[in-house]
Amino acid sequence: MPELPEVETARRLIAEEALHRRIVDVDDTDTFVCRPHSPGEIRGALTGRTLIAARRRGKAMWCETSDDGPDLGIHLGMGGRIVVTSKDGQVAWGGEPFRRDAQPPKAEWDRFTLAFGDGGSLVLFDKRRLGRVRLNPDVDALGPDAATVTPAEFRDLITRGSVAVKARLLDQSKIAGVGNLLADEILWNARVSPAARTGRLRAQDADRLYRALGAALDSALAKGGVHTGDVIAARHPGGTCPRCGAEMRHGTVGGRSTWWCSREQATQAADLVTGAGTHDRLGGFAHSALIRWLQPRRSAVADSHCYESSAGGYCGACSQ
Repeated sequence: MPELPEVETARRLIAEEALHRRIVDVDDTDTFVCRPHSPGEIRGALTGRTLIAARRRGKAMWCETSDDGPDLGIHLGMGGRIVVTSKDGQVAWGGEPFRRDAQPPKAEWDRFTLAFGDGGSLVLFDKRRLGRVRLNPDVDALGPDAATVTPAEFRDLITRGSVAVKARLLDQSKIAGVGNLLADEILWNARVSPAARTGRLRAQDADRLYRALGAALDSALAKGGVHTGDVIAARHPGGTCPRCGAEMRHGTVGGRSTWWCSREQATQAADLVTGAGTHDRLGGFAHSALIRWLQPRRSAVADSHCYESSAGGYCGACSQ
């Protein structure tokens, strides 16, 4: 379930291994992953060019191409990886960490491929087929990147309105890059209730959340992904807080499955979330920012419910 750290590993891989290699062929025949482009459209736009830069904002990633060519947007979905093969056959990957899988990899899980003139390739490997590839993605609706947002920007964004603070962290139009696991890790590190209302946060709460955001990102990047967070292994029935030993509690905040320490994060949540399966009523987070990222620039496609826009767009905000 790639979040900012996993997408950043994929971006770094492209930047280090795939730039300035001439594209001689493109497999864009998966009409679901490459929608709304028809087969051959991306191939025609990229063949003969090179990737010249790899960019990222939040969980959105795109590559600039040579000769004023189109940007190539790549979204990893819920379990995608970028796999780059060098000219001498060495394979490297970035994105969703590998986990034990009873099924051996299948050729059809390579959803999109750039073939380079030196014999190597760049592949979007996506077993679940929830990733997305498109030309000229629009990133303007995304908020500042979670890895580069300034303390002042963060304090302003995190204390506006009266939604649950977890919902605000997950709102990609406000702060781009935080997914469900990372949000729980940040809130646990900061000792802040996930259901605390943003408008009631104190300055010291916002500052702790900012420091926790930076620490969680640094740790996940160093250790290989958000699944390595300090509280992640305790997010299960019977789990205990790694810091104080209190019982971990479970509920739904901002429309998302949420875990928190019953002692250190309980004060503001007690009257809002009382047990597993309980839903708070503070409202969900905006999906529209990442839905718009998946639409071409200057499009006017209306958004609808999670996962799908009216044009069949995948909602990356729900990819956790």
